[in-house]
Amino acid sequence: MGGVEALDVSSMTGRVLDQLRAAITSGELEAGRLYSAAALGEQLGVSRTPIREASHELARLGLVEIERNRGIRIVATSVEALLQGFEVRLMLEVPLARRATRRAQDEPSLRRRLTEVYERFREAATAGDAELTLRTDRDFHTVLLELSGNDRATGVLREQRDMVLESGVGTVPTSRTPLECFEDHADIYAAFVAGDEAATGAAMSRHIINTATLLIDQESRRRSEFHDHGVGDRLRGLLG
Repeated sequence: MGGVEALDVSSMTGRVLDQLRAAITSGELEAGRLYSAAALGEQLGVSRTPIREASHELARLGLVEIERNRGIRIVATSVEALLQGFEVRLMLEVPLARRATRRAQDEPSLRRRLTEVYERFREAATAGDAELTLRTDRDFHTVLLELSGNDRATGVLREQRDMVLESGVGTVPTSRTPLECFEDHADIYAAFVAGDEAATGAAMSRHIINTATLLIDQESRRRSEFHDHGVGDRLRGLLG
């Protein structure tokens, strides 16, 4: 019975985590507000235990702050947090994209995997489906990273991308259309298929800096603390 109970608790925590993440993304749980475990448990129809366990995972992801004996406070995404996330992407994703390109030349099956997700990305963007475009955008990057063979780095980068998505901050459809988002990946895919490692890395660098610039410019129009960020110079500085 102990094993079954442990499985039930784990399953409940996972469900609560998904519900809380969705509420944060949608804005139902407002940034800056404090929510008690009791109130959240009542709202979701669960005890405080899965709420507390899910809260620790949300805190690890940087989405909430835990205030002892009070509850959780929803964290507003800061310009510094976004910039640091994009810096991590530049430092890890660019060299791994080059490695994935190199590995795929000897294994055609790896190239087919990226082609399949790229075509799904194209279909979602052509249909104008913003939500599906964001998901297939994430899948494109995830598969490319998986092809590099570095599982640890892939996990770190997946977490970084999820943090941005779950914060509710995104460029589609506010700053660019689904099709524009897809087209911003065309040179990455073309270089990968051509087996040009240097071009894949350069295209990935350009794409990450472009996305960061669009995202922070977008947020600066509604949040004064996002002004005067110098995002392009800061990120390009990492590339020497």
